[in-house]
Amino acid sequence: MRRPHLPARLPLDPYVLALLATVGLAALLPARGPAATLADVASTAAVALLFFLYGARLSTREAVDGLRHWRLHLTVLTATFVVFPLLGLAARGLVPGLLTAPLYSGLLFLCMVPSTVQSSIAFTSIARGNVPAAICAGSFSSLAGIVLTPLLAAALLGGDAGSFSFDSLLKITLQLLLPFLLGQALRPRVGGFLARHKQVLGRVDRGSILLVVYAAFSAGVVAGIWHRVSLLRLAALTLVEAVLLAVMLLATWYGAARLGFGRADRIAIQFAGSKKSLAAGLPMASVLFGAHAALAVLPLMLFHQMQLMVCAVIARRRAQDPAPELAADRVADVSPAVQRPVPRAR
Repeated sequence: MRRPHLPARLPLDPYVLALLATVGLAALLPARGPAATLADVASTAAVALLFFLYGARLSTREAVDGLRHWRLHLTVLTATFVVFPLLGLAARGLVPGLLTAPLYSGLLFLCMVPSTVQSSIAFTSIARGNVPAAICAGSFSSLAGIVLTPLLAAALLGGDAGSFSFDSLLKITLQLLLPFLLGQALRPRVGGFLARHKQVLGRVDRGSILLVVYAAFSAGVVAGIWHRVSLLRLAALTLVEAVLLAVMLLATWYGAARLGFGRADRIAIQFAGSKKSLAAGLPMASVLFGAHAALAVLPLMLFHQMQLMVCAVIARRRAQDPAPELAADRVADVSPAVQRPVPRAR
């Protein structure tokens, strides 16, 4: 019996360490008074910049081409925006036994966030899955999340999401949707520049999110949120999120099999349908929750690191699995004209 292969070192995302350091900075030196106002204005501008860059980078042509594999994308979207929220609603019974109401609101918000793009592609590639499908599925999920995440928050979170109202909808439109549409409109002009300066703009992305986190946690520290969260509650949240991730990994893998998808497509569905985007979720939370964003993003930050570690193990394990479909495809691709007859034994 072959033993499962585990990586020598589980991946600890350096960006998560930077996020934790930012949280620590906000705890020690929170922005107060005029500094808090400046941090709030800067984070608002950073969110708008982030979604402008998202729109400018998303290739409309790739998205249209990906529509041909609509069953796979519909499966990922269902897992992300239907199954996840239903599981989040089911977790309501854990309040107040395991989770506090603010932590549960953050957990439910986590279930509404769109899927990742970069890590889904990376893990799908390692596991020898359908990489183009993972690219399109992640892009569709990010695009749909700009509209679906706020709508789900309004329907399921209600007053917890910053007293969702017409003003909140207007704020979301101005800070998220409008910059994204502007990025899409200017993509023909700025797309080449973005492609040439991908690494620099990646640092701008991450720096902007760090600024959003600092502003959110500064407001939380000033409001005294850490007096409402104990280590026992954090341990309970970790356990609940581990169960949530396990359920989604199993549901996407075996559910895709029941729907008739092949191995390569199942891999793309599992990684794209079971993960949540920290990059998209953090700025959305700052808009939706306002001063209460600190506790709202805590479950998402924890889930992000957990999904990276678990999916890294699964991707390496999938890479070692035999792939009979691939072998069969290679045989089928060989033309009869080049197939040599097998000599008979004399």
